[in-house]
Amino acid sequence: MTGLAAQFVGNRYLGVELDSVKHSSELRQALGGIKGPLMKAVQILSTIPDALPREYAQELQQLQADAPPMGWPFVKRRMTTELGPGWRRKFTEFSREAIAAASLGQVHAAKDTEGRELACKLQYPDMQSAVEADLKQLRWILAIYRRYDNAIDTSDIYDELCDRLREELDYDLERRHMALYRYMLRDEPTVFVPETVPELSTTRLLTMTRVGGSRIMRFLEEESDQEVRNRVAYNMFRAWYVPFYYYGVIHGDPHLGNYTVERDTQQINLLDFGCIRTFRPSFVKGVIDLYHALDTGDWELAKHAYRTWGFENLNEDVLEVLNMWASYLYGPLLEDRPRTIEGEQGTAYGAELANKVHKELKRLGGVRPPREFVLMDRAAIGLGSVFMHLNAEINWHRLFQELIQDFDADALAKRQHEALETCGVPAHT
Repeated sequence: MTGLAAQFVGNRYLGVELDSVKHSSELRQALGGIKGPLMKAVQILSTIPDALPREYAQELQQLQADAPPMGWPFVKRRMTTELGPGWRRKFTEFSREAIAAASLGQVHAAKDTEGRELACKLQYPDMQSAVEADLKQLRWILAIYRRYDNAIDTSDIYDELCDRLREELDYDLERRHMALYRYMLRDEPTVFVPETVPELSTTRLLTMTRVGGSRIMRFLEEESDQEVRNRVAYNMFRAWYVPFYYYGVIHGDPHLGNYTVERDTQQINLLDFGCIRTFRPSFVKGVIDLYHALDTGDWELAKHAYRTWGFENLNEDVLEVLNMWASYLYGPLLEDRPRTIEGEQGTAYGAELANKVHKELKRLGGVRPPREFVLMDRAAIGLGSVFMHLNAEINWHRLFQELIQDFDADALAKRQHEALETCGVPAHT
């Protein structure tokens, strides 16, 4: 990886000739064996339109699917450890080759004794050590970052990443997350969550019913009808934000490999539930309060929303900068008309504004974002990138209004408590 990076730097700053197609392919091959949090970071970067040159984005989007799987000897050992020496008798079929690769594990197709088509996700060996090693590296990187840039205090961000990544190692918790999402989305006809098989699952093996559908990039290659694309975007929005505004729960990883699309119905099949977070009802109310503040110009309400989230020491200058960025993020929700998520100004404007906000925050001494923002931000970036790929033109304002028109924080608290209790999922603080 270091040698490939040196080639890129040489091309950019020294004028050295570089074949970007060949280089991007070599980069994917070099990264092909990585697993854990580093793979997640590369995956996210590759899905954001215009964040990378086109050749690099195309190559790195294949990273998850092309990551070399662990071989059959590993699979047999892990399955024996998780289900016992007689594990083969629990299945009538079990694929020797993995059908999909993920950052923490790989997936095998199977069929149980009742004839159900299954997907079995096996965690890679020694992933706990790999995650802890990556987190130590992250702490070191953030420490260096803080020495030369005070715009964002990353203390709470680091703590949040540590807790959520460690949770992703627990496949039994992910099984309960899946039950929670089946519960929360039970009345959404355009979103499907597979059913887990508890008797064939452990903390390092997750077995679920297998679903079909197309990966989103393949769907985009084959589907040019804009109305169909718009319906997919609508269903994605509902899949992520019905749980948030009704139950205070968000799926923090809308990576392109974590769902499929049914071409005939545009149904969204959700596949991965390792990265889930619950929020205080007051936090969700703060999201809606800030929307109303930006819509009406009520800056006292905006200040109240930020404080509800956990921002501290907000003076008028910092508040103005935060509102500048919030107005951009909330822009699609504030305009009562069909539009793309990035608007007429395009992605370049967003990058330019982000740079301006960063410079202003640095000048003013910086801010310390509360830890809940990590997955909120990750979900927003991931979904935004999907909507851009779809080129979806939707009245985001009315879609948002459908979700919040009857919002009541006390009712959300009750629904959240019942859902978490029913599914055995602990609330986050």
